[in-house]
Amino acid sequence: MRRDITGWYSERLYMNMPIVAYGHSGYPILMLPTAAADYLEYERFYLIDAIKHHIEAGHVRVYSVNSVNRHSLLNDSASPDIKMEYQSRYDSYLINEVLPFIRHDCGSASVLPLVSGISLGAYLAANTFFKHPDQYGGAILLAGSYNIRHYLDGYYDDNSYFNNPMDYLPNLSDNYHLPILQSGTRKIIIYTGQGAYEAPERAYDLSRVLSGKGIPHELDVWGHDVNHDWPWWRKAMDFYVSRLFG
Repeated sequence: MRRDITGWYSERLYMNMPIVAYGHSGYPILMLPTAAADYLEYERFYLIDAIKHHIEAGHVRVYSVNSVNRHSLLNDSASPDIKMEYQSRYDSYLINEVLPFIRHDCGSASVLPLVSGISLGAYLAANTFFKHPDQYGGAILLAGSYNIRHYLDGYYDDNSYFNNPMDYLPNLSDNYHLPILQSGTRKIIIYTGQGAYEAPERAYDLSRVLSGKGIPHELDVWGHDVNHDWPWWRKAMDFYVSRLFG
């Protein structure tokens, strides 16, 4: 299986941002890491191994990057406005730096990668997807939380609003992004378990907002034995990649 690591200094984030690419062909999937983890997290926790057969068969190719959560949402010493400035810059980094890299690597300027993430990574994936549905082919959101207000201690500004899906999605009414989301051409999967440390109400809340806007999606609720942990996430990712691309 091809495994290439590269990276560059991001002028938007003022830091070096590595990226790893797995696979030689197939539909591209951009994976955003959990919590404060790095671009190799999905490899360390064997999630790449769980979908390796799809990668080696040429069904998908996978890209993984760092997050900036340790500087933003999870940085207790940062003020809320700095946290949200990082989130805005990270979204710009994904759209203006990572997506062009993926398209160049795939040899297609028009390809629409699917974006995915787990836990806090699911928030990152949801945020970039719902803000830019014209740039992505869909989203697989695993065990996420989609409202970040509790990280901000009551602070609120434009960056807070436009980087919090549970704020801006209910008000989405434009004539460009909303019709794309309503068209059914984007695959949206919202997964949650109901076991230890899961919070299925967060998935239900997001689903309720999407239904209210007429946005097709799949809410997939797994059992009460399904915990907020890697063994289940590996099974879920293999299941969804098999169903979409197998």
